[in-house]
Formats: sequence, structure tokens, C-alpha cells
Amino acid sequence: MRKKKKIKGFRFQPFSLKQKKLLFFWEKGSPFDDRDIVIADGAIRSGKTIAMICSFIRWSLKHFNGENFILAGKTIGALKKNVIGPMQQILTAWNLKYEYNRSENFIVIGDNTYYMYDANTEASQDKLQGLTAAGALGDEVALFPQNFVDQMIGRCSVEGAKIFLNCNPGSPYHFIKTEFIDKFKEKNILYMHFDMDDNLSLSQRVKERFKRMFSGVFFKRYILGLWVQAEGIIYDMFDEIKHKVQTMQRAYKEFYVSCDYGTQNATVFLLWGNYLGKWYLVDEYYYSGRDKGKQKTDNEYYDDLVKFVGNRRIKAIVIDPSAASFIALIRQKGKFTIKKAKNDVLEGIRNVASALNDMLLQFNDCCVSTFKEFFSYVWDEKAVQRGEDKPVKVMDHAMDAIRYFVNTILFSSNKLKSMDKSLLGL
Repeated sequence: MRKKKKIKGFRFQPFSLKQKKLLFFWEKGSPFDDRDIVIADGAIRSGKTIAMICSFIRWSLKHFNGENFILAGKTIGALKKNVIGPMQQILTAWNLKYEYNRSENFIVIGDNTYYMYDANTEASQDKLQGLTAAGALGDEVALFPQNFVDQMIGRCSVEGAKIFLNCNPGSPYHFIKTEFIDKFKEKNILYMHFDMDDNLSLSQRVKERFKRMFSGVFFKRYILGLWVQAEGIIYDMFDEIKHKVQTMQRAYKEFYVSCDYGTQNATVFLLWGNYLGKWYLVDEYYYSGRDKGKQKTDNEYYDDLVKFVGNRRIKAIVIDPSAASFIALIRQKGKFTIKKAKNDVLEGIRNVASALNDMLLQFNDCCVSTFKEFFSYVWDEKAVQRGEDKPVKVMDHAMDAIRYFVNTILFSSNKLKSMDKSLLGL
């Protein structure tokens, strides 16, 4: 039998004044106790999430008995990592008994039941249908579809219900900004803005490390906590002087290939090698049937892949899950292991930007097509006006392949643990 993991109690640090406001805003006598919704936004690592979880637990247990509550994250995995894990530690520290049903995704505290939901797509709202709730906690709510947020709020119809929402900033046209934060007075919302100084547990050294991780729009959003527009070049932190290196023989420790597969569009193979704790783009394969005037079959691309790899031992081919026919062929041949890529575009772009800022990636100067794309990969201005952050889908094939590698391999927990901590600034 698998041994049940023992949950350690949360190690609390002193709360800042802003965290205390979030903790106690609903208490009787507070000037904000009548607010229906609380929204906490701002910088990463600013202490808003832990203070909100603590506030939500205390409020729900003090005011309700035998009611249902909503816990929502973009994915169930993200919710368990960001909310459920810390919640278990907090309950353990407070010596409060709970029952966690992992298979059915709910947790019972006292006589209250807290149901877990993902808010990944427009269809996610359907899972909320029929539920009557006394409150909700939405984690990283700026990543939710608007119809899910509206449905979640609509489900909280028990007298005295409150909605707890937190997020990092996005576009100034995002519905959370335009429909909630900008209208906080008329909608009876308590709006709180956090920065890293509101988290007293962060040392100055850690704050400086986080500041080094981001630049451009990501710095403004995740460090300064501003709702600013994404515009211009996406990877404005990419610097040929710093990131481009001479193509030469190196004693690479392991290899991966990331692949963006296209039929009408270009197909790209990127060969990655690990050398002294950094990942190098060793070589590239870039073929556009549209530009060459001749499309290739899956079998022709496979033959090109085998030739491109040569006698190197590849740990896995990281490929977009939508490339079903090519994945099936590679598996049929049996030479390579397939790893389906994590294909969250915005998360991947953020992670690539962080890797570039932290100098975790280097690019051999033979990868000419990749360099061309770095300087033409831009935000979609029309999407920005709709409150969405999306790249223009032109000349983005190497960029997609880089994103697949970084999101799936470089930013996987095992890889980060094995990397040289000095490179991460830890």
C-alpha cells in the first residue's frame, strides 16, 4: 500500500498591514464587512494568495455550517498546487480536521464541503450548473473565461455569500479589469493591490532575483503589478550579444528535440543539448512547403528527423499533441520516445522570457531561422484590444518549438531541481 503523505503545518511569517486587511475585512465592525466581492491583484510573491486562503477558510467556517463552497483554478493541477496544498498545511497548523477526497476533488472542513473546479475553457462553466454555494475562491482568476466567472458568482446565492478572487495583472482591456476592478464602487467590491513589499517573508535578495527574471510587459505586470498592454516584440529581452554563441563541439550531457509540425505551415525540429547546467540550441531543421513549393509527407519528415538527429541519443521528441499523425508514425517506428508538449501559450511565453532573462538558454549561431523569428515574433494588436494576450500567428514555428521545450522540459519540476541552483539565483 502507498503510504499516506503526512502534511506539515504551514510555517507562518508575520502578516503585513495589507495582508491583515485582507484577513479581517469581513469581520463585524470592519468598514468593509458588507462587501460582496474581494479582489486582490498585483505582483507575484506579494502574499495575496496565502492571506486570501486564510481569510476564506476563517470566514466560511465562522459564518456557515453544512454549506457548499467553490474552489476554482485554471486547472485542477494548478488549483491543487496553489490553493489545496497550502490550505492543507494551514488547516494542519490550526489543528482543524478535514477530509480530502482526491478522486472526487472536494475537501470537507467541519460540516462544509469545498468543491474543486477547473476554469480552463468556455465549457468549464457547465460543471457549476445546479450548484448552490455560500461562497467561492477563484485563484488566478484573470486566466478564467468570463462566462465561468459570471456563473461562479451566480452560483453563490446563499444569504451572506462572498466571492474571493486573486490574480496577477493582464491586459488593461481584460474583463476582470474593465468589469470588476474599474467598477469596484458600483459593484460593492473591495479591491486591494499588492506588491512584493506586502510580503514580509521575502528578503531583499529574493525580491531582486524575481526582478531579474522579467523584463518588458512581464516586468510591469508581475513585478510592478500593473495592468498594461502587451505590444511590440514579445521577447524583447532576447539579446544576440548575450544569447547567441559560436557553434562548436561541446560535451553535451543529454539531448532533446522539440518539434512544431505543420502540413501547409513550416515544420521545425530544434535540437537541445545540456552543457554545464545550461541548455543550448545545438541545431535547427526548418522546412516550409509553402516557401519551397513542395509539401512533404509524414514519412519524409520522419526520414529528415532521423538524419537531423544522427547518432545522438535523444531522451524524447517534445511535440505539440495536435500533430496526431506524425506522433503515431514516430511511435510506430519505435526509435524515439514521444513527450507531448505542454501547450499553454501565455504560460510558455512567460517561461521562455524568464529563461532568457536568467540566461538558461544559449543559441548556436547556425540557427539562422530561429534568430529571424525572434525579431518578428510580436503581439497581436487586435487581440490585445479584446483583452487577450496572443502572438501573431506568422513566422512563429521556431518560437512554438522553443516554447514546447521550455514549458515541458526546462520548467518541469525534476529538471529545475537538477539544474545548477546558482544559475537560477537560488
